[in-house]
Amino acid sequence: MDKGAEAAFEYMKSRVKQLGLNGQGKVRINRAGCFDRCDAGPLLIVYPQAIWYTFIDNDDIDEIIESHLMNNKVVDRLVVS
Repeated sequence: MDKGAEAAFEYMKSRVKQLGLNGQGKVRINRAGCFDRCDAGPLLIVYPQAIWYTFIDNDDIDEIIESHLMNNKVVDRLVVS
């Protein structure tokens, strides 16, 4: 949380809603507990593929939304292995 995770969560949630990607059977933005990867944080995970992403700012989040969520293309530069 000390790395801006709450603000990022709120941004992702509002952006997905704004783009009409939310709703039953669509994208759901959800909080999660600790993933024991604080050194890589903040993190987001896209399921069902279980792709782990790190991000720096809203531009990275927008790229993940557009590339992965909208076009099913992984953003390799942000993947955490």
